[in-house]
Amino acid sequence: MIHLTQFHSPLGTLLAMAQPEGIVRLDFLDEKLDEDGLRTKALKCASQDEISLQRIPLLDDLGRQLAAFFSGKRRHFDVPLCLHGTTFQRQVWDALLTIPYGSTISYGQLAVKVGRTSAGQSRAVANANARNPIAIIVPCHRVIGSDDSLTGYAGGIWRKQALLVLEGARLL
Repeated sequence: MIHLTQFHSPLGTLLAMAQPEGIVRLDFLDEKLDEDGLRTKALKCASQDEISLQRIPLLDDLGRQLAAFFSGKRRHFDVPLCLHGTTFQRQVWDALLTIPYGSTISYGQLAVKVGRTSAGQSRAVANANARNPIAIIVPCHRVIGSDDSLTGYAGGIWRKQALLVLEGARLL
């Protein structure tokens, strides 16, 4: 069963999906959705037919942690995660979890972290980064171009910049 809800944030609405054992997705939305919209979005993101809008304690805890993060009172999240992807994608997402709050690394540095140093492998790392299903908590926003440019972010470059500013990251 997938449980889902929305949270308001200073950067817009966040759609959260969870299974009882952990958070499955956290995505920025450009608008708040009604119940039908939530169900439709969930069916596009999850392969499960059983979807519940009933809040579970895990989602309530996530909401509290997100509120604390956006108010500058939390730097780390401790909600359990259920990262579903290929072995390689999970390896990249695990590496993202090691990037300290307020820090950035380049896509090339991320590739080195996971032992992929050729240009083709670096592109594969960037693609895995782009498929990160859990925004903010798995901090793909901390990965930038080798020239310090803010490239690629599913939630929009303006959100990536705002998250890095919130964290106090050095930006050019």
